[in-house]
Amino acid sequence: MKVIFLKDVKGKGKKGEIKNVADGYANNFLLKNGLAKEATSANVATLEGQKKALDKQNAELLAEAQKLKEFLEKEETVVTIKAKAGEDGRLFGSIPAKQVAEEFEKVFNVKLDRRKFELSAPIRAVGFTRIPVKLHHQVSAILTVQVVTE
Repeated sequence: MKVIFLKDVKGKGKKGEIKNVADGYANNFLLKNGLAKEATSANVATLEGQKKALDKQNAELLAEAQKLKEFLEKEETVVTIKAKAGEDGRLFGSIPAKQVAEEFEKVFNVKLDRRKFELSAPIRAVGFTRIPVKLHHQVSAILTVQVVTE
């Protein structure tokens, strides 16, 4: 029996796949537990429509990420953060990704998720720091942060 998987089933198929499985397995396990549905022509057409809609949505997200990357990598897009520092340029404390994201949103009115920042350790020195930001699984950008003393 041909079925369309509604959820990932280990060893059998992933969500959205159409596969041929044994009739008993399909009727007694997959269909009964809502893990799959029968691959009728109407169900297959619905699945194709959903895939097209998902592809269109992913393309829009990718285009949006590309625009944001261009904005982030402009020379005038610099986040300036004031912090207390010693005479040698080392900060009293540190600046985490959360603070950088909040300051970016305050200055440029664009929300960035702090979890997308690929900051290995918090910023601990005065000066310019370049932070990689993962905007989309295909798009990464570099954000420039300037730390100045108060």
